[in-house]
Amino acid sequence: MESLVKVLKMKDITRKAATEYKRIMNAHLLIIDDIMMFPVTHEDAVAFFNLINELHDKTSLVITTNKSPKEWAEVLKDTILTTALLDRILYRCEIIKLTGKSYRMQNRKTIFDKNKN
Repeated sequence: MESLVKVLKMKDITRKAATEYKRIMNAHLLIIDDIMMFPVTHEDAVAFFNLINELHDKTSLVITTNKSPKEWAEVLKDTILTTALLDRILYRCEIIKLTGKSYRMQNRKTIFDKNKN
């Protein structure tokens, strides 16, 4: 999500961001990781909405988030924009909710030897 917001901010300023934006617009599948994890500005939220609005009928989306759709309004600080965004994202979608222990925490490595005192 962070990288996507950077591209949306810079697409009219740098050639590299414009090229990346064009690649996103032509993608068949867009995967957005950690959506709504961090607060975004109103301008960034509007740019993200416009992107989703353009892509929602022609591109498949895979989105990961640690927040429920109800919590998105708190992050975006705009219930109308959040409703419109969710309307496009949740239309013809499947929601998979994962529960349980974190894979990373279960398989983390420690620098300390467990056998030493």
